Amino acid sequence: MVVLTVVFVLCTVWPGALSVTRYSIAEEMERGSVVANLAADLGLEPGSLAQREVKLDIFTNKKYLDFNKKTGELYIVEKMDREYICPAKPTNCFVKIDVIIENPLRIFNIELGITDINDNAPHFRRDRVELDVSESATPGERFSLPNAVDPDVGINTIKTYKLSDSEHFTIEIQTGSDGTQYVDLVLTKSLDREEESVHNLILTAVDGGVPVRSGTANIIVKVQDTNDNSPRFDKSTYTINMTENSPIGSLVMKLNATDLDEGENSEIVYAFTLYTSEKTQGVFALNPNTGEITVKGTVDYEDMKFYEMHIEARDKGTHPLQGQCKVVVHVIDMNDNYPDITIQSVKNTVSENIPVGSVIAVVGVSDRDSGDNGKVILSIHQTVPFILNQSLERPLHYQLIVSEPLDRESVPEYEITLVATDNGTPFLSDNQTIVVHLLDINDNAPQFPQSFYKIRVMENNAPMALLSSLTAFDPDLHENQYLVYFIIEKEIANTSMSMLFSINPENGDLYALKTFDYEIEKEFLFHIEARDSGSPPLSSNVTVHIIIVDQNDNAPVIVSPWRAHGSVVEEKIPRSTDKGSLVAKVIALDTDSVHNSRITYQFLQVTDATLFSLDQYNGEIRTMRMFSYRDPRHLRLVVVAKDNGEPALSATVTIKLSTVETAVKAYTDMTEVPLEYDLFSDLNLYLVIGLGSVSFLLLITILVTIVLKCQKPKSSQTAPPSRNSVISERNSTIADSTLVSNDAYWYSLFLAETRKGKLVVRQPVPKGSRYIVSSIPRGTGVTNTSASAASTLQVRVNTFLFTFILKHFSLIIVLISISYVL
Repeated sequence: MVVLTVVFVLCTVWPGALSVTRYSIAEEMERGSVVANLAADLGLEPGSLAQREVKLDIFTNKKYLDFNKKTGELYIVEKMDREYICPAKPTNCFVKIDVIIENPLRIFNIELGITDINDNAPHFRRDRVELDVSESATPGERFSLPNAVDPDVGINTIKTYKLSDSEHFTIEIQTGSDGTQYVDLVLTKSLDREEESVHNLILTAVDGGVPVRSGTANIIVKVQDTNDNSPRFDKSTYTINMTENSPIGSLVMKLNATDLDEGENSEIVYAFTLYTSEKTQGVFALNPNTGEITVKGTVDYEDMKFYEMHIEARDKGTHPLQGQCKVVVHVIDMNDNYPDITIQSVKNTVSENIPVGSVIAVVGVSDRDSGDNGKVILSIHQTVPFILNQSLERPLHYQLIVSEPLDRESVPEYEITLVATDNGTPFLSDNQTIVVHLLDINDNAPQFPQSFYKIRVMENNAPMALLSSLTAFDPDLHENQYLVYFIIEKEIANTSMSMLFSINPENGDLYALKTFDYEIEKEFLFHIEARDSGSPPLSSNVTVHIIIVDQNDNAPVIVSPWRAHGSVVEEKIPRSTDKGSLVAKVIALDTDSVHNSRITYQFLQVTDATLFSLDQYNGEIRTMRMFSYRDPRHLRLVVVAKDNGEPALSATVTIKLSTVETAVKAYTDMTEVPLEYDLFSDLNLYLVIGLGSVSFLLLITILVTIVLKCQKPKSSQTAPPSRNSVISERNSTIADSTLVSNDAYWYSLFLAETRKGKLVVRQPVPKGSRYIVSSIPRGTGVTNTSASAASTLQVRVNTFLFTFILKHFSLIIVLISISYVL
């Protein structure tokens, strides 16, 4: 139920005067609440309000009221807050409203009074208040507190203040001339920051409304410290056990003094007092800020058994206070002394052939420790040809002796590390190195990298050309490794090796003293010796095999058909010669090696290429067809013989053929003579007899030759020729050897021709040529001159066979063996 208080004020009406109607309502009324009936209060008919155009003019920033045009009731549109509408908190709070009637025009003034209700609780402008109070403050001191504020008025405003329970504080309330209440905080008991540094109080403001409302603020009293407490250690004496030789910087202990004060009054500085000796302060360091005691010197049990430190802790207050304690450090003995090695005598340089058992050094050991810590064992932890021999009379003395033969070339010096170890726990050890240098003796002969050298030398080399460097190695030192090289003398064909080759005595460079010809000398075998300069000198030798490598330096020589130098060979051939008949055979010789002497034949010029053919391998010229009447009587053939060398060399022969109607009956000594001679009629007999008896005769001959060679007196040694001398002329021996070397060709030619039924005869060589070959076909007639030639031929064949058997004894033995098997 809403109670409305309506106050009517009747005013005397005069021209221009307005009537005032006052209403009174409580604040915070709900929306839609009826304030009054304007139609009834103003004497208006409710039904005429719309016709007379009645409206309200409210003098506020919000439209709080409105009226019903049908009933004339004034009602609340929005809640009205007295503290908002009248912020200045006046005693009476009114809202002015004008009711305007347009037809006819009339204006009514309405004042709506708003009464206060207790709808606001007291509140402090600061809900947290901090006060700093010194702990030395005396009881009775006052501290102002902020006031609370209540927007309500009258009895609804602040009535009193209350403080939470505290044995140190209370409040006093004072009222000002305007009725405002002021609160002071009063100290009732002395403060001790160390007991309670902060006091949390709650101040409550209470109003007089119904129901009662209140507001609170937190009062935080911080007790400011004064330096009234001295630093304190938790013990008066500290005892620490510490091993000696602790590393510098090691932490001994950390002191922790406490001061109940705060700020600078609680900041502590540590220091040694005057009762701490300088020696102790030289061993230990004290950190003034953290109280850490660390090692800064050597802690030696043998020097001091314990250390005593007197330490004070002082705060930083205005009037500093201090506390003291004592620290006793007991040093624990450790095995801290290393064994000592003393070299009493030593031989640092010995010969590598020093006898086993020789004394190299005498060594002594010692240890400052006692007991097991002072017992020392000396040893060698390396694999060296030395051992330690402990003295029985003096256990701390040792002899270093040689245990195995020494070899400087294997190990030139020894670094012998002697290790001394005590029996402490943990054990300590020390070491010392003895260096023994070995002196060289000449116990190593020079050694060549190879036992056999095969050196290839191209023929036609330049004199004094370097062939190879034969360098030996001697692992000895100094004069024992200085080598001298020389060629061991050996004669070949009455020629000393020193006339053919030269060696540098200092570096072993081997030189050729002459130009070699493969066709004369194919290889040399000799020895080179390297000798050192030691005493006695040692030497070794190596076998050198010089192989002369052939060059294509000899052009082929055409030996058949033979002709004088620059002349043309003339041959006659019957015109009735059949197809495939042998016209002539060109034979060329090349004294180069097998590869370079491989000869091929070809026509360089031919009158009629359809008439003759030339075998490129054996040089046979044969007819390809029979002669016709159109063929010329005189034909010219130019044949070139070319070897297989690089570059290839060649020789040519010109053959003029004349065709005749009948066979030629007479031949000169230089032509191929037909000879009806059965070579193999007696040859088989000769071979059987020769093969059966020569083997035994040759064996006897070889044995006799060996005996004669062994009994031949040595010729007096002639002075060796100078290294720069060369052999400039070729004697007859060389020429003979050349002829003998060509016997192999004659034998091969002999076998080839005899298989074809021809006999090959070596005839006298005209001037300017070396060989003459005659090919005598079978089945032809023979003149007296031919018979004489046949007799001479028979003797030469027999001589050739005997020479061939002598030179090819090993081949004959093989053939005999095969014959016996068959």
